[in-house]
Amino acid sequence: MIIGVPKEIKNNENRVALTPAGAKELIKRGHQVYVQQTAGIGSGFSDESYLEAGATLLPSIEATYQIAEMIIKVKEPIESEYSLIKPNQLLFTYFHFASYEPLTKAMVASKAICLAYETVEKPDRSLPLLVPMSEVAGRMAIQKGANYLEKPLGGRGILLGGVPGVLPAKVLILGGGIVGTQAAWMAAGLGADVIIMDVSLPRMRYLADVMPANVKTMMSNEYNIREQIKQADLVVGAVLIPGAKAPHLITKDMLKDMKKGAVLVDVAVDQGGCIETCTPTTHENPTYIIDEVVHYCVANMPGAVPYTSTLALTNATLPYAIQLADKGWKKAAQENVDLVPGLNVIQGDIVYKAVAEAFSMPYTPVEKHLS
Repeated sequence: MIIGVPKEIKNNENRVALTPAGAKELIKRGHQVYVQQTAGIGSGFSDESYLEAGATLLPSIEATYQIAEMIIKVKEPIESEYSLIKPNQLLFTYFHFASYEPLTKAMVASKAICLAYETVEKPDRSLPLLVPMSEVAGRMAIQKGANYLEKPLGGRGILLGGVPGVLPAKVLILGGGIVGTQAAWMAAGLGADVIIMDVSLPRMRYLADVMPANVKTMMSNEYNIREQIKQADLVVGAVLIPGAKAPHLITKDMLKDMKKGAVLVDVAVDQGGCIETCTPTTHENPTYIIDEVVHYCVANMPGAVPYTSTLALTNATLPYAIQLADKGWKKAAQENVDLVPGLNVIQGDIVYKAVAEAFSMPYTPVEKHLS
């Protein structure tokens, strides 16, 4: 198969979808790998390292899309890329369709096959290609939140872990999945007073067993959220409904009850956000303030640590990329059930129900294309 790796062009997105080591593994199996020049520079991988792995460099993003049967990316295509996508071309990347209707409509019109990292799902309901970036984003949420609690950046001027004789900051985490768990570990390690909320009692029992003493669990509901945000210095939104838009757990009217200079970090913003007042920001302009509450809503948080993120992502995606290249998308999905829910759009049909429902668009069962 001919595989193309374009340079990411989203604002301050320095990750690359395939490392030189990953390219070498695909080339060993007889596939051709074309990498856009400087695609790996932001993650610390030189053009020469791809050449040494056996890849071919291309001078432009247009050339990369034009030659490839499968495009491997990190982030969803942006508007300038829509016209480059060809019918029947396989795109393997994060899409987060349910949060952005223009992207969904553009991919339907392209007649391409869109296989989304974030909805690849194992039989146990785990999301293997979302996990590594969720781990990064969860840890970064605390790192960034602690930073923006500093007074010069608009925050309350509070040190997350406190010091002897001074109480630590209070951190509220909404969601006990991968992001929430990693955020809780990070906040706890820095000495904060942490509450993590979830709707699953079994999950909270697990978290209560494994978390240190400065992490408490609480059932997530509107009453409890309204009470806890009054005390919180830092709130992390870590809610995920696979493939669907995140629910708004914190509404605009709740901001008036929060401390002035408190910080909201919405990790779910690339899936629509679980905080009503959060809209996607960039690493260039990461925050804004509403009702004296700092909002950090960067949609590609792991892009700020591209070396770590690229290696973690490729570790997870490469085995699937190899299957797709070796067998083609249809046979690979027929033989590996993990890939079936990853299929979101196929040749003009939306085959992932939550995406179709998000925009009241027609839904086609994926089995139509796999039979």
